Amino acid sequence: MSKLILLSGWGIDARIWQPLAPYWPPGIEANNPDWPGYGSRAGETAPTTLPKLASAMRHELPSDAVWVGWSLGGLLTGALLEHLPAPRALIMVGAGYRFCSEDGVAPAELATFRRAFERQPHATWQHFLRWQLQGEPSPRSAHRHLLSLLGRHPSASSETLALGLEQLAQLDLSRQLGTPPCPIRRLVGERDRLVGQTAKLAADLILADNGHCPMLTRPDALASHLIMLLPDIAPLEVVV
Repeated sequence: MSKLILLSGWGIDARIWQPLAPYWPPGIEANNPDWPGYGSRAGETAPTTLPKLASAMRHELPSDAVWVGWSLGGLLTGALLEHLPAPRALIMVGAGYRFCSEDGVAPAELATFRRAFERQPHATWQHFLRWQLQGEPSPRSAHRHLLSLLGRHPSASSETLALGLEQLAQLDLSRQLGTPPCPIRRLVGERDRLVGQTAKLAADLILADNGHCPMLTRPDALASHLIMLLPDIAPLEVVV
């Protein structure tokens, strides 16, 4: 039995993973917990430091599982490798060592987005939903699917979303991924507009004809690619 823990990205809660449910084969146990402040945990205050986040997620991120972090979720799970017992492996989807890059989303572009969010948080969140879907085969269809899952309002508060934007600006996994405590694998959509070309070249697998949100447009392909990486991950040792 392979256990997968699926973590969502900025502005989006765990419901984003629901389309993958029909595509897990026997032997795969997939769980998709929410980050504090999102979805089923919207009533909680989002931790402002990594040690506090690790404490809040300790029971959701067991060491006998493979963690799968998407976008900001990939950066956060990578950062938590320094604060929690290492998992069997970490698979990062749609994420590199950092969010901003000169060949992807430039720091100035993120800064502009953050200023817009300060003025109009809800409208900016809605803009982001469309922005991240630009590389998908059918962005309009993907947007309708996303709204059917999440609704038209974020489950997280503006304060939680602002904290996430700060994390996108500041998190850098160069140290953690340079000497990782567990296997690290990266999946990137071929047409992901939020990931730079350098990060795409460093990816272990490329999802052809997909953008940043393959779970909406090709959940079958994403599930298949995640499973494809699992045999490459050393099995747990059995202690007799």
